[in-house]
Order: sequence, then structure tokens, then C-alpha cells
Amino acid sequence: MENANVQDPRLHVNEEPRNDLHDLVVGFSGMFGFMFVVFTIAVVVKYIIS
Repeated sequence: MENANVQDPRLHVNEEPRNDLHDLVVGFSGMFGFMFVVFTIAVVVKYIIS
């Protein structure tokens, strides 16, 4: 194994390939879904209380 300059990102050939757009869409959708569930529960609780 030859000495690699760790400051040069072109030499990092072992990084896993990532799909940034897919990660963004999945993260945004997951967070939106979670907050939608929280909002729905809050509305139901408010309706039951009043």
C-alpha cells in the first residue's frame, strides 16, 4: 500500500457511493411524515378536550 496524501479527496477511492438527492428526499419525506403524525395526534387531542 503506497502512502496517500489524506488531504487530497481524489485519492479516497474506498468511499461508499452515495446518492445525495435520494438521501435528501428520504430524509425530508420521513421528517414530513413524522411531523404530520404529530400534528394529526395534536388535532385529535385538541378536538377531544374541547
